[in-house]
Amino acid sequence: MKDQKDDVIKRSPLPHHVDDLPPWKKRLHEIVFEADTPTGKAFDVALLVAIALSVVVVMIESVDNISSEWRQRLVFAEWAFTGLFTLEYVIRLACVHKPLRYAGSFFGIVDLISVVPTYLSLSVLFQGSQALLVIRTLRLIRVFRIFKLHQYVNETQALIHALRATRAKITVFVLLVMTAILILGSAMYLIEGNRPGSDFTSIPRSVYWAIVTMTTVGYGDIYPATPTGQALAAVAMVLGYSIIVVPTGIFSAEIIMSTKKELTTQGCPSCTREGHDSDAIYCKYCSQPL
Repeated sequence: MKDQKDDVIKRSPLPHHVDDLPPWKKRLHEIVFEADTPTGKAFDVALLVAIALSVVVVMIESVDNISSEWRQRLVFAEWAFTGLFTLEYVIRLACVHKPLRYAGSFFGIVDLISVVPTYLSLSVLFQGSQALLVIRTLRLIRVFRIFKLHQYVNETQALIHALRATRAKITVFVLLVMTAILILGSAMYLIEGNRPGSDFTSIPRSVYWAIVTMTTVGYGDIYPATPTGQALAAVAMVLGYSIIVVPTGIFSAEIIMSTKKELTTQGCPSCTREGHDSDAIYCKYCSQPL
């Protein structure tokens, strides 16, 4: 089986942009985008520590008594972290075949947003925008691949697959719920709207009551006073509890039906996407050799 796989690799022509890839770019890609090597794991662990510390700095800076006493040090620390993450972002763009594709990916956008607010804060129009740097916490998602927690990677892939497979059913369900909310809100307006001192002064306000009631939140700021309105409210409450299990059942059934495979943390040099099977030779997203 191994000989057959090696024969396939030998006979399969590699794209020129893969063959001509400089050694330094291959090495950088292995360190930055993969956690299968000691250096790659060390890089990602150090990056996670820096991300966590930078978020702590942003949070501490929002405390007035601490910020006033440690203002200069906190500002210096924030710019140091921003410079570090900017350099990391540039390195990521430099060691992939298609930088624009990575820049438009989820992590590419998060990496960019994590440094932009600090630069925007230099402008008078964007004072205080550095508080948005807590977006860096999203980068901690990489912890799953760093410590090779395959079970978490597999479960993440299963959840994504289930969401994609059930989006049509969930969309239909949401439309039905919105229709029921509109009907209940309109009916409650007809019942309670003509009562003196009623809080149901319009259909939109009544629809708001229906949403709060059917989602079992129950703020209590608006409530019916007539027996007919209370009876309708009881129906809405029971209906709300009944429909909660519907999307859960749809989603759970799809997860059970999903086929689980062992995945690796290896990133594709071309599209940078992960989640490949352990025996994969080519990227399942862009068909480039791994």
